[in-house]
Amino acid sequence: MAPKTKITKPEIIAAALDIVREAGAESLNARAVAAKLNCSTQPVFSNFSTMDELRESVIAAADDRYQKFLKRGMSDPQYPPYKASGIYYIRFALEEKELFKLLFMRDRTSEEIREEREKLSDLIALIAENTGLSQDDAYLFHVEMWLYAHGIAVTIATSYLSWDWAMISRMLSDAYEGMRLRYQNRGSETE
Repeated sequence: MAPKTKITKPEIIAAALDIVREAGAESLNARAVAAKLNCSTQPVFSNFSTMDELRESVIAAADDRYQKFLKRGMSDPQYPPYKASGIYYIRFALEEKELFKLLFMRDRTSEEIREEREKLSDLIALIAENTGLSQDDAYLFHVEMWLYAHGIAVTIATSYLSWDWAMISRMLSDAYEGMRLRYQNRGSETE
C-alpha cells in the first residue's frame, strides 16, 4: 500500500485562496478545498480547527498578495510613488476582483477594527514631503485620497463602471491637486 500524501497547511491555504479568486469568498468551504486538492476534508480539519481559522489564513494570504502587488506597483516609473499606490489599489480591484472584495468589501461587523497608522507611515511621509503638510494632516489627506480611490476601485470590482487608465489617472491627479490646494489654503479659510 502506498503511503498517504501529506497535505500541508500552505497547500490548503493556496487551494482556498484559488477558490476565492475564482468563485468568491462565499464559495469557500471544506468540500471545495478538498475537491481542489483531490482529497477528503480530513486534511483541512487536521490543519485548521474551524473554517473561520482557514478564512483568517486566506485573508492573511490575500493581504500578502495585495501588499506585494502594491509594492511592485509603487516602483512603476510611469507614476510618482504616491499616485502609483492609488493606481495599483484600483488595478488590484480590476485584476483580483474577488480578493479585493474579500479584503476591502467584506462585512466587518464582528471584527475588531484597529487603525494601523504605522502601516501607512511610508505613504504619510511621502505626502508630508511632497506637500509640506504635518504628519497629522498628511494622514488625514491620505485617508481622504484613499476613500476617493476606494470608490473608483469598488465601481470597477463590482463591474458597475469601467474607465480607461488615462481617465483614472486624471481623476486621481485632480483629486490630489484639489486636496493639496485645499490643505495649503486652509489657514486662510474658515471651515
